[in-house]
Amino acid sequence: MSAAAGADTARRAPRSVIVVGAGLAGLTAAVELARQGVRVTVLEARDRVGGRTRGIEVAPGRWIDAGAAYLGDRHTELHALLAACDLKTAPTAMQGASRFALAPAGADDHAAGDADTRDGRFPPLSAVALGDLFEQLEELTAAVRPDAPWLSPDAERLDALTVADWAEQQLSHPDATLFFPLFLGEMMAADPARISVLHMAFYLRSGGGLRYLNAFEGGAQQDRVAGGAHRLCERLTRQLLDLGGVLHTDEPVLSVQQTGPEAVVRTPEGSYRAEAVVVAVPPLLADAIEFRPALPAPRAASRTERGCAVKLNLVFPEPVWRAHGLSGWSVNAAGPLLSTVDDTPPEGSPGVLTGFVTGAEAHRFAALPPEEQRAAAVAQASRLFPMLPEPIGFHVTDWVNEPWSRGCYAALFGPGDWSVLGPTLTAPHGRVHFAGTETSTEFFGLLEGAIRSARRVVADLLGE
Repeated sequence: MSAAAGADTARRAPRSVIVVGAGLAGLTAAVELARQGVRVTVLEARDRVGGRTRGIEVAPGRWIDAGAAYLGDRHTELHALLAACDLKTAPTAMQGASRFALAPAGADDHAAGDADTRDGRFPPLSAVALGDLFEQLEELTAAVRPDAPWLSPDAERLDALTVADWAEQQLSHPDATLFFPLFLGEMMAADPARISVLHMAFYLRSGGGLRYLNAFEGGAQQDRVAGGAHRLCERLTRQLLDLGGVLHTDEPVLSVQQTGPEAVVRTPEGSYRAEAVVVAVPPLLADAIEFRPALPAPRAASRTERGCAVKLNLVFPEPVWRAHGLSGWSVNAAGPLLSTVDDTPPEGSPGVLTGFVTGAEAHRFAALPPEEQRAAAVAQASRLFPMLPEPIGFHVTDWVNEPWSRGCYAALFGPGDWSVLGPTLTAPHGRVHFAGTETSTEFFGLLEGAIRSARRVVADLLGE
């Protein structure tokens, strides 16, 4: 691209924009640009909108989340967008006792099947050991620069060190060693052997700190979107179309070529031209697009990983665990269900117990045939909650192998990744701008981060 074309891009807002990806970031950017009179075309590889949000109808008119779901009071942009779309929130149900099956690996079958019932969510492990663990994590988190983690003190060493190696060096008590990967799986859907310490510390800091991220009441998991988070993208799509915008589904983007005053975006169905492009897909997908001229730095580095999450929804006529004084929350040392939560719709039925399969366990579970997945999950849920009847519904959402997400909750930065990716994470490439929750240093990996990334790009394009 010529210097004159680059200067022209900087002088005035584009009159036409192509948005790649119809997830929350892409649709937020598309609607806000369309409101300013920009001609917007959205290209989406899937046959639906929503990205890493996905709704499942478990009874007529009653939906649950098979993807991103939770929000808290600090997620101010998300709350504002929900209000603008006339959507409500519902509190996450956490009344009752929790179940913990924390027999260490290698325990006999009887011990592995035992579960403790405890009030609250603190596990039946050494409070001193877990307190020391959280203090070490908070010390790491506090030292990270959330705006530029690669410039943090000791960033080079922390970025080169895997979380698994850090844990081996720092954690001596067996209870801390047992609990830590379970905590990390819940927070980040990560395998400790695959991410850097810098990424872990940044993720926790970006999301509001480990205590906020881990909390239901007063924390990042306090509420859900009533009727499912997918409804937000559906409402945004309706607004986009009402504003004259265009949406094409089933059109994965193959290439983006910048030629003087415009960019040409090609899909298997044809080509589209605009004055600017917003790429709002996860890094591994963005890196698979051919850019001409080539990007000065990749969107994903050699050790960037998919978020390791499979989400299971077991559906029952009623949430029978509640009648037994249980919340539906569990934490488990053995898989496949490393944690469970009550996701029953606000109306009170059907009962939905959602299980999270994360980290290395997610890859193992995702490789099983469907009948083995169901048998393993139902058997474990029945051990945790012996009062459960046979489920009337069973849903598996395999985000690990979902081709147009390549992981969930978010991409995981491996050793060395922040040093390579960080400096150009939000930098435009000529007429191409990048959005998506992985480009947000605020609430990275969350719905809130997706919205903030979109608003950053819109401000850049409009010269605000």
